[in-house]
Amino acid sequence: MAKIQFFGAAQTVTGSCHMLKFGSRRFILDAGQFQGPWEIEKLNYKGFGFQPSRVDGMILSHGHLDHCGRIPLLQKGGFTGRIYCTPPTVDIASLILLDAAHVLKEEFVWKKRRLTRAGIKVLEPLFSAEDVYYSMELFGPAVSYGKRVEIAPGIGLTFHLNDAGHVLGSSQIVVDYFDRRGKKKKLLYTGDLGDGGRPLVSDPAPPEKDIDVLVMESTYGDRDHKSYDASVEELEEAIISTMKRRGAVLIPTFALERAQEILYHIGMMKKTGKLSKKVPVFLNSPLAINLTRIYEKHCGYCNHDNFGDFKKGDHPFNFPGLHYTETAEESKAIHNVQGPKIVLAGSGMMTGGRIKHHLKHLLWKETTTLIIVGYQAEGTLGRKIIEGAKEVKIFGEPIAVRARVYTINGFSAHADRTNLLNYVKAARPKKLFLVHGEPRAQAALASTIQKVLPRTKVHVPALKESFVI
Repeated sequence: MAKIQFFGAAQTVTGSCHMLKFGSRRFILDAGQFQGPWEIEKLNYKGFGFQPSRVDGMILSHGHLDHCGRIPLLQKGGFTGRIYCTPPTVDIASLILLDAAHVLKEEFVWKKRRLTRAGIKVLEPLFSAEDVYYSMELFGPAVSYGKRVEIAPGIGLTFHLNDAGHVLGSSQIVVDYFDRRGKKKKLLYTGDLGDGGRPLVSDPAPPEKDIDVLVMESTYGDRDHKSYDASVEELEEAIISTMKRRGAVLIPTFALERAQEILYHIGMMKKTGKLSKKVPVFLNSPLAINLTRIYEKHCGYCNHDNFGDFKKGDHPFNFPGLHYTETAEESKAIHNVQGPKIVLAGSGMMTGGRIKHHLKHLLWKETTTLIIVGYQAEGTLGRKIIEGAKEVKIFGEPIAVRARVYTINGFSAHADRTNLLNYVKAARPKKLFLVHGEPRAQAALASTIQKVLPRTKVHVPALKESFVI
């Protein structure tokens, strides 16, 4: 009997982890970290809800932490199976997990120093860099798009990957299996679906025909995005107007995809003469720098329209005035650069990282422009700024918000409501499971789909809920 059970991203966005059971064989799709408020984050410390040692293998959709962030915990729990994913995802997951281990260690040291004196027990880090290295030995061989892989000899279980158009190397996972009557069936897991029309990643592949079971993300199931072209125009206008008044542009960016996409547009502005080639552009994030190099290494997985430019060396991350600032000393030296400049730095929500140092030095200046191109969660510094705070605290010091603030919402790497609806209408699955979304978005999307496809059984699974497939 074939079953699916949901151990993450069930009526919430993070923690993606879905188990497929075929008799005594068990395989999981993703093993992501729970992120957000403590009520959600603490789920990382409560175990998976299954024994990792009994899992035969794993298929990873892409390298974001909410999809790969519990892989070291799998390995620590006794998992010895193989992890399948695309070549870019192997490299991306390695960097993302090592960076996470570094952050976890820093947070532990800081909390221990502050809270031990108060008699509060501090939880040990979820995993260490050593755990990550052990985990990476379980990856491979990497799987290219379209290649069919048999993962359970003897029972006819195979899978293949299609482009999800979300980030470099992201995949939709198609699993072929037999039900209890011996009938061949097909399950499609979207992973995170992209919105299409992006310069660096290809559009998501359309769903395959004859899908029996669809497991689909629903992050933006209740709303559509602003036009991408209009968002690019707003980005360009914000940069150009700041250069005219000889100010600094600060762009808090997420290290994977968003940083590279914004770099691409800045490079195109220079190429077309909209921005002077002399204006210095600083990518001030070691993680984003290393991830950008992975885009260069795996250029064959990028948008095919730009593939030729990559091969010729005339690629989007090779333009006049671009500086990679890797060391702390190089980062500090940016403050000495007078006149117009553009700085991209993490973290994307301004909760930590080098962007906070730049904000401390520049947020109070009227000539500065702060361009926010990513989601800002409740309680973050970024959320306070976009909600109109006149003053914020950075490193304990009150800083006036005098900079011009642009909030550009059209750069999301997730499919919006319209694209999700078009996708599920093309797939026409017999069963649909909505994951990776907040309850409000999922309820709205489920209601609409049920009206459009009345023969499709729509489920919004709860954590640990199980279904026969």
